[in-house]
Amino acid sequence: MIARSNPTEPEERSSTVAIAERRRREGHRSDILFTFAVLVGIYVAYQAMNVLLLVYVSALFAVVLAPAIGLVRRIKIGNWRPGRGVAVLAIIVAMLAVLVFTALFALPPIFRDAQELAENWPLKLAALTARIRTIPFFHNFDPNQLQDYAAEVIGGAFGFFKNIAGGVFGFFSWFIITAYFILDGERAFHWGVSLFPIRQQARLSNTLIRAENRMRHWLVGQGALMLILGTSSAIVFGLLQLKYFYALAVFAGLANIIPIVGPIAAVSLASVVALFDSPTKLLGVLAFFAVYQQIETAFLTPRIMKTTVDLPALAVIIALSLGGALAGVLGALVAVPTAALCAVLIDEYVVKKEV
Repeated sequence: MIARSNPTEPEERSSTVAIAERRRREGHRSDILFTFAVLVGIYVAYQAMNVLLLVYVSALFAVVLAPAIGLVRRIKIGNWRPGRGVAVLAIIVAMLAVLVFTALFALPPIFRDAQELAENWPLKLAALTARIRTIPFFHNFDPNQLQDYAAEVIGGAFGFFKNIAGGVFGFFSWFIITAYFILDGERAFHWGVSLFPIRQQARLSNTLIRAENRMRHWLVGQGALMLILGTSSAIVFGLLQLKYFYALAVFAGLANIIPIVGPIAAVSLASVVALFDSPTKLLGVLAFFAVYQQIETAFLTPRIMKTTVDLPALAVIIALSLGGALAGVLGALVAVPTAALCAVLIDEYVVKKEV
């Protein structure tokens, strides 16, 4: 018997090939659209990099400040416990109280001396010029250069205050966003995790919680560095009998949370105060900061961050360098906790590959 071919088979094969071709074309279109969407997203992220960085810094500080909120919420007065909003308000009030107390304690003598300097500026300028000329390589110092420089500074005052206004606006924006993250951070966290596939959500949630605990230790390490610099500055400035040494030491410790700019501002302010006193004190201030920065960069920061954030010393140095190069001061500020976050993610999704 001769087998007869089914006349519908060529039509079925043709239909299957057409469907496969159509799916292939649709897949190409989807790939093109996805690539275009990614490129647009990268462009938008680049244009809004400052805003995204501000949001990221706010989220990071909300994470590291969460334990303080928890401590306040543990307070019990009768049957009443403070809610999250009350805890945030209590911490804000405490911070403002510290700032007001510091201002009341430190600013009055500074204002009195500033008024005296304004009244006796010619005599002070002559005495300052004589002291500067005793410094090596400054024998031919002309006080008119100092006055010209002051005129340039005054001439650029508009730009200066514009930058200050921008900084104040950025600070309050950061403050408000951080407060919202603290108040509503848990819901935002679960919403972000819900965007991923269901089978990956539990693993991702546990990984991020582990990273959160590790990033919180960064604030402990940064606080230790601030305390060390503040205490060291108070001791050295006190031995040098520098005016307002307590205020300068507090400023140096607080400013140390901002990499690069903080130490520069601290040494500049202390140098100006020392310069109006004596060249010897100026040299003492410069020598102290030069030695301390070497010790902090090469010894204290890598070891303290390794202990608190559990990162190798080399990783800390590389993270600080990359953060400063990519995003300036804010990048350097969040470099170490970001490196801790990346380390946890790499350990979970690269080292411990899913079976």
